[in-house]
Amino acid sequence: MQVSSKDPKKHTLWEDIQGLGLGVFLCSLGLHILTSVGLLTGQTAGLAVIASYLTGYSFGVMFFLINLPFYVLAYRRLGLEFTVKSLISVTLLSVLTETLPLGMQFETLDPALGAVSFGAMVGIGLLAMFRHNGSMGGLGVVALLVQDSTGFKAGWVQLIADAMIFGTAFWLFPTPVVLYSLLGAVVLNLVITFNHRRDRYIAI
Repeated sequence: MQVSSKDPKKHTLWEDIQGLGLGVFLCSLGLHILTSVGLLTGQTAGLAVIASYLTGYSFGVMFFLINLPFYVLAYRRLGLEFTVKSLISVTLLSVLTETLPLGMQFETLDPALGAVSFGAMVGIGLLAMFRHNGSMGGLGVVALLVQDSTGFKAGWVQLIADAMIFGTAFWLFPTPVVLYSLLGAVVLNLVITFNHRRDRYIAI
């Protein structure tokens, strides 16, 4: 349902909890699928996946650590509420990505299907979080800042960042792995680009 810019309606606490909770779960599930087929992604999660593969530390630990510096930027530019919600979301995602493998394993999963499933799930998950004034932190914070300041779409900002990350990945991983991973990143960012419009949905 669209909300008029002249009559904004603030989300209730329970609406925020369910929206952010659903977003975190879908993002965690998408990332579990991605790492199960040995693929990469862009954004801060992509940096964490690459760091996890290279160092041997788990994705959850690396994702939490890499996000820490971005909370300062989020607090200064987007406020305490956004920062707290993002911190909670990142922490929960880090925990979920550690526990999901305990209850869900894939015997067979085509890389292309895994990449598309990842992009769709995480894209929808991030939309739910954006609409409840949260994020997965990191480069997503920068993308939202750019969109709010200049009008340049957050999805396009993330595509540019992804291009830089995947350009580096070509030097570190086999070409098929990077290409399948790029497919997932494109799906994810297109979901955000075509569906995230603050002028159509402004409830916070």
